[in-house]
Amino acid sequence: MPARPRDERIPPELLRQQFLQSKPAGQAKTWRWLSAWMVAAISAPAGAQTFVETWTQRPTSLVLAMVLSLIVGVMLTYGLRQILYALHRMTAVQRYPYASVKPAQWPAVTVFIAAHNEEKVIAGSIRALLASDYPATQLKVVVVNDRSSDRTTDIVNDFVSLHPERLEGFHRTQGKPGKAAALKDAMQHARGDIALIFDADYTPGFGLLKQLVAPFLDPEVGAVMGRVVPRNVSSNLLTRLLDMERSAGYQVDQQARMNLKGVPQFGGTVGGVRLSAVQAAGGWRDDVLAEDTDITFRLLVAGWKTVYNNHATCYEEVPEDWLVRLRQIHRWAKGHDQVMWEQTARVLRSPLLSWRERIDGLMLLGIFLLQPLLLLAWIMALALYFMNGAETLTLFIPSALLMAYAAIGGFSAFLQMVFAVLIDGHRHRIRLLPLQMFNFVASLPTISAALGSAVWDRLRGKELVWHKTVRYRQEAGT
Repeated sequence: MPARPRDERIPPELLRQQFLQSKPAGQAKTWRWLSAWMVAAISAPAGAQTFVETWTQRPTSLVLAMVLSLIVGVMLTYGLRQILYALHRMTAVQRYPYASVKPAQWPAVTVFIAAHNEEKVIAGSIRALLASDYPATQLKVVVVNDRSSDRTTDIVNDFVSLHPERLEGFHRTQGKPGKAAALKDAMQHARGDIALIFDADYTPGFGLLKQLVAPFLDPEVGAVMGRVVPRNVSSNLLTRLLDMERSAGYQVDQQARMNLKGVPQFGGTVGGVRLSAVQAAGGWRDDVLAEDTDITFRLLVAGWKTVYNNHATCYEEVPEDWLVRLRQIHRWAKGHDQVMWEQTARVLRSPLLSWRERIDGLMLLGIFLLQPLLLLAWIMALALYFMNGAETLTLFIPSALLMAYAAIGGFSAFLQMVFAVLIDGHRHRIRLLPLQMFNFVASLPTISAALGSAVWDRLRGKELVWHKTVRYRQEAGT
């Protein structure tokens, strides 16, 4: 069909009739109705004519432009969210609830240390917990040693022989592998209703346990999360980049969600849960990779609060090797996607959530979809360019909005990093910001592949496999 001149206008109703009559006689009624609705959605006569002309001449370009417009809208929404959080963190009044709580009697607490082949780091973690200022009579430490094949078992047993009244070794040799399954089995050794969880490479500070336990004095709190800070920042470029990433995630994003009464996330370590709340929400699961995200959302839809305490700081080892880092982010993304499929509908339906919690929860569930969507958007943009159909985007997205996406959608995460290092007083680290593109580019295909892997495993009914992160510290023994 020859193109019409731009200044020739036809009434929208006549355009709609011509459009429908131009389709093959055997076209399905559903498709004809949908096409008519798409034409009717363009209210302005000029817009209707351009839409129909594009559809009749280049339907593939039009469909690509529609999908790309939706992706741009999603990315822009997330970008605005990140900017809002960053600005609120820098300028608004901060919420640090429970910071001054000093009860007359602290409740009984069980600390679980998840360990698998942790001979390099387990001794330091145990020493730090035993040196805590939490009342010794109210504290029990359980090392969850899951089928270790190195010296972890011997090191734990040596500590237990020195502190039999405070320390217990749970040596697991059978059952389903993985951190979630090991912790599920170990929960029967808990004393009291509060369980704090640490990975073996984390070093708790002297007063950290009290900071994590204090919010549980509020009966509505089901989980508490502290801040994680890398201890091996100076090892190489990767550790410095990950330090900035962690700062943005905790100092800005988590704290802003706490400030705005959104959905802070329990991170599976340097945090704790109320065992009765977890039981009421369905119990501890051993069939998920991201058991921390799963618990966060099951507690959320059941009406329990998760509290983030930015002052409860603990130190971890971050990956020093790019392959280790990519395996770690792949596991996180895959486990998060699994929770997204299972919990999205529950978040939408739960009558116990405010509109703010519902929106923030849904956006948190979809956070690992941004990278696959960005890759898809790049492919579509290139396809439109080579098909000479780039101008069809303006049918759905004003040019000003495209410019806003270019300025906001791709750089808002870097703004959070800038604000985080400023708040932390590490102004000189901003010089590393351009190098974060290496981290971003490396993570992009990895997270996208994790989505495909999770979908494929779900279709086949295959169980997800948990992979341990490599440790670097040279430390062993009592």
